[in-house]
Amino acid sequence: MTLTNIQSTAQQMAETASTVSADRHTGYVPKPITGQQYSISSGPYSATIAELGAGLRTLTFEGHDIVVSYDPNKTVPCCNGYVLVPFPNRLEDGEYCFEGTDHALPIDERERQTALHGLGYRYMWELKSLADTSVTLSWRVPAILGYPFDVVVTVTYSLGSEGLSMTCSAENLGSHAAPWAFGIHPWLSNGRAGYGNDEIEADNALCSLRLPGNTHVIASKDRLLPQGEESVEGTPYDLRNTTSLTGKVFDDAWTDLDRAEDGSSTAIFTRSDGIAVHLKGDATVNAWQVCTGTGFPADAHPAGVAVEPMTAYANAFRTGRNLVTIQPGERYSTTISYHIERV
Repeated sequence: MTLTNIQSTAQQMAETASTVSADRHTGYVPKPITGQQYSISSGPYSATIAELGAGLRTLTFEGHDIVVSYDPNKTVPCCNGYVLVPFPNRLEDGEYCFEGTDHALPIDERERQTALHGLGYRYMWELKSLADTSVTLSWRVPAILGYPFDVVVTVTYSLGSEGLSMTCSAENLGSHAAPWAFGIHPWLSNGRAGYGNDEIEADNALCSLRLPGNTHVIASKDRLLPQGEESVEGTPYDLRNTTSLTGKVFDDAWTDLDRAEDGSSTAIFTRSDGIAVHLKGDATVNAWQVCTGTGFPADAHPAGVAVEPMTAYANAFRTGRNLVTIQPGERYSTTISYHIERV
């Protein structure tokens, strides 16, 4: 590990001097509330990973923001860069039954009565290794009643000539099988950094999206929980060809994916400045979520579109749809990659 890889406390303070102050007697300066910030770079790419949740806080290409960042000394605005483990998206009533035993997790969305986006984003992760182009962090699920499984999650971010790759591995150290699903929550920047719903919606309308899903997941309007599936053919949800986001309002999931020979699937988000973000999930990815953030409060509306690869969509712990069971001693891994092209 080298000191140049870790953004110094002084740098963090310079960026957020208004929100953090040193103890006047000891000179101690606390680290940002999202934890230590680990910087990696390679060629035209650079990234910053936060200790909190092992989240991807920044990703740039030739100095251009690829994901919407946030102040490391403030609350994460809207799940930016979250690693969604041990489940992505919503879990109805926070309750599920696994192998004959009932479990209950805390409710995150009171208005919808759901648990949201798992547990990992709530905790500081342990640094395992750090180099100029890569960083690895891990988190052992604490002993909690709602998910009483001894699972260690490891995330490695690596930068190279092709962009950023992220591999998440879950290992079951316990004596019982553990339920598992994975996703990430990057807000892909529209390249314009607007503020407020109207401005961001106008900027998003200048972008386009190609998504490999043949089937749209029908969700309830009040709770955004899956109610069924439908073919995208002839519907506004057919994004299999490059589609303008003008007038598009999404907080939806897709499945039944078009895949490459290696089983991977790729979404392509193209901006008005000619940057095309290729976000690829390996063969373990079975669904994609897209959220435009339409109507979100200004302070919680990132200037872009959330494009989220997932191994399973919402409510998997209850429905069993694409749910992974990790046996004792086994490991399950998923790799996601970001590649940038100019068009």
